[in-house]
Amino acid sequence: MNRKDEILSALRAEFALWEELLDGMTEAEITAHRFPLNWSIKDVIVHLWAWQQRSIARVKAALENGEPDFPRWAPGLDPEAEEDVEELNAWIYEMNRERPWSAVHRDWREGFQRFVELGREVPEDEMLEVGRYPWLKEYPLSYILSASLEHHQEHRENLLDSLDQNKA
Repeated sequence: MNRKDEILSALRAEFALWEELLDGMTEAEITAHRFPLNWSIKDVIVHLWAWQQRSIARVKAALENGEPDFPRWAPGLDPEAEEDVEELNAWIYEMNRERPWSAVHRDWREGFQRFVELGREVPEDEMLEVGRYPWLKEYPLSYILSASLEHHQEHRENLLDSLDQNKA
């Protein structure tokens, strides 16, 4: 996807797919630990929400023509370093595992909608320009929106596969 409106449309469609999936489930189903790493669907949503906060910070920085103000995460771990991602994901899980589903769902929904709205505010030429934002190095801002879309798609597909396997 190369154009702003295509990316935003795909994000809105992905959000609708998630909402449809979640609306068809009870809270007990959403909070049951039955996926890899003993995660629940709630834990997956927390994971998506946490990483979403970094994406929101980037889009806000683009709109403000400044540096991203990232959420404070586990000291000593770098979210940009592939070797730290697993440990960060475990930290995100531990920091949020006691949060109630209603709060997790609300925060993820509001964050997703905010992310799309912020993306809508960025002019297309600025979103697609490679090198415009030094903190993105050789990537355009559209990469952040596309990566968030792919992250949500990947986890939704994995959940659907796991749910299908549990039915079998």
